Amino acid sequence: MAWLGLGKKRIYMNISRALNTSSFRRVAGSSSGSIYTAQSVNASARCMPDLISHTSVGVASFFSGTKEGDIRCFHASPEVWARRGDEAFGLKAPKKEKYVRKEGRNQPPVEARYVPRNVKAPKSNPDKTVEVFEGMTLVELAKRTGKSVSSLQDILTNVGEKVESEFEPLSMDTAELAAMEVGVNVKRLHSAEGTEIVPRPPVVTVMGHVDHGKTSLLDALRQTSVAAREAGGITQHLGAFVVVMPSGASITFLDTPGHAAFSAMRARGAAVTDIVVLVVAADDGVMPQTLEAMSHAKAANVPIVVAINKCDKPGANPEKVKLQLASEGLMLEEMGGDIQVIEVSALQKTGLDNLEEALLLQAEMMDLKARIDGPAQAYVVEARLDKGRGPLITTIVKAGTLTCGQYVVVGSEWGRIRAIKDMVGRLTQRATPAMPVEIEGLRGLPMAGDDVIVVHSEERARMLSSGRTRKSEEDRLRRKLNEGIPSTLESSEEVPQRVEMPIIVKADVQGTVQAVTDALRTLNSSQVLVNVVHVGVGPISQSDVDLAQACGACIVGFNIKSPPTALSQAATRASIKLILHRVIYHLLEDIGNLIVEKAPGTFETQVAGQAEVLNIFEVKGSKSKGPDVKIAGCRVVEGFVVRTGTMRLLRSGEVVFEGNCASLKREKQDVDTVKKGNECGLVISDWYDFQIGDVIQCLEQVVRKPKFIKSESGAVRIEC
Repeated sequence: MAWLGLGKKRIYMNISRALNTSSFRRVAGSSSGSIYTAQSVNASARCMPDLISHTSVGVASFFSGTKEGDIRCFHASPEVWARRGDEAFGLKAPKKEKYVRKEGRNQPPVEARYVPRNVKAPKSNPDKTVEVFEGMTLVELAKRTGKSVSSLQDILTNVGEKVESEFEPLSMDTAELAAMEVGVNVKRLHSAEGTEIVPRPPVVTVMGHVDHGKTSLLDALRQTSVAAREAGGITQHLGAFVVVMPSGASITFLDTPGHAAFSAMRARGAAVTDIVVLVVAADDGVMPQTLEAMSHAKAANVPIVVAINKCDKPGANPEKVKLQLASEGLMLEEMGGDIQVIEVSALQKTGLDNLEEALLLQAEMMDLKARIDGPAQAYVVEARLDKGRGPLITTIVKAGTLTCGQYVVVGSEWGRIRAIKDMVGRLTQRATPAMPVEIEGLRGLPMAGDDVIVVHSEERARMLSSGRTRKSEEDRLRRKLNEGIPSTLESSEEVPQRVEMPIIVKADVQGTVQAVTDALRTLNSSQVLVNVVHVGVGPISQSDVDLAQACGACIVGFNIKSPPTALSQAATRASIKLILHRVIYHLLEDIGNLIVEKAPGTFETQVAGQAEVLNIFEVKGSKSKGPDVKIAGCRVVEGFVVRTGTMRLLRSGEVVFEGNCASLKREKQDVDTVKKGNECGLVISDWYDFQIGDVIQCLEQVVRKPKFIKSESGAVRIEC
């Protein structure tokens, strides 16, 4: 403590001397009497003024725990100085708690429910649609897709497109590639700015209920007979052709099927058309497919012209048809609306001039025009596979000019146009707007309803095709994954037994394949699942038979040629069922009967017969014969009674007991069945309290199969 009175220089010298010593000697008079050693510390001279600058209180506190000249432990660390100073001021460090051994350390761990990690999936918008156009910048594309400009630049670099600036205009193909890599749907917007706009013929779609005379009306307009060549006398394809009217004007007609199974075809026809001709039979009136055609036209925002056909028939009532159409929301001209109504007869060829005038008037009011310069925009009406020419697509040009030699992308397929034919079969080098043509040269068969896009190079066509294929496959897997997720609410309920019926579908054209597939899937029920494992266009091949044998499927061929004899025999040896039809009615009926046959059915309890108790007999038992037995003498008043059935005893209309039949005799002979009007003796197990007038019902388990129901409109369903 005497150091506190010395000057700073003396204190500095003493501390330096203490630091330079390598060890401390034992201090006499120390209470502990222990020897402390420490390593020599080479402290910097710069830290000495800081240490000395402590207040006299702090220094006194530091040395208060020692006797005079007793230096226990000295370090040059500022942290140690601070800690010792805190203890001097009463800020003591927390004491170390005593270690206590926890009980149950050797016990097995407690079983807990596994909680999976909440892993955030990358954001994707499979349902989002982005509009792209020619000349859009990378900044505009980033705003529409919701991605950053740098990420889009990386995507374009990966696909081989070099973009110098984010404000550089992009081609429509490049923008679509980047948008597809992001994971969004793409809609192309074409501009007619700077191109020549010329009038074009109208595209008219004929729609209506089945067998109302749509194809016959078109035959009367173009002086042909297509309906006579159709299987069953009904249209089962989507046909496109040009009709030159007597006035010299040309109109492109689309003929749609009217059967309930071809709803998708009618929707495609309404999507590409300018005017819808709604054909209604004067003797039949408004039917289900008539209402559906009206809804398709309204959804596509297409004007309607009503043609009331079969006005020459004795039971025709056009006024009734008009009232029905008005009640369904169509504003007819006679009732103050703007929808024209024409009464025609396809058989007598009356009223056709009025129908032509109405169509041309409607087209003139719409002022239909299209550009003829630049790449073409076209819409696939139908697609089929020809044995010698390969994939063929029927398309209608919406804008631009389609020429031979161009590279096109149709849906997920691509190719180079090898030939263009008009609907008469003549070769042509170019197709102008509103012109239906058939093109060949694609690498694969596209889907009906796809758009035809013209690109400038084969490389770009390949890139777009591969990108669309990848995107469609991802969407298909996502839909399948969503459909396969079971509902937690339905898991607690009893799931009925359900069998799978695999089917392979082959048809003549792509649109028919889709229609037949959709119609077969409507036959799904709670007992049978119709699983379409494969679809294709063209005749049945050996690969189809091999696939059917591998998965146990039946092969459905619609409107195709019969397979060769060797192929049919191979299918017979492999127990593969071949179902070939040319009419949709017969096909659905056969498949429906096959589903009913394969369905496991549901077990139900029903009353097989009913007997009335007329008398009661008691047979005394013995040690050898057993206990006493009471026999009910009955007469079967309804149905029959079997010994293997369950007996239900009714008394005054209430159920008293249910049990098995222990014995059934007639005229002292054991029998299995007693029919109506006969008398018998009946013993029920564990029941002895019979009374005269009781009613005994015989219950039996039966298997109830589902029913195949066909409505008047042609729609079919399976009712379980």
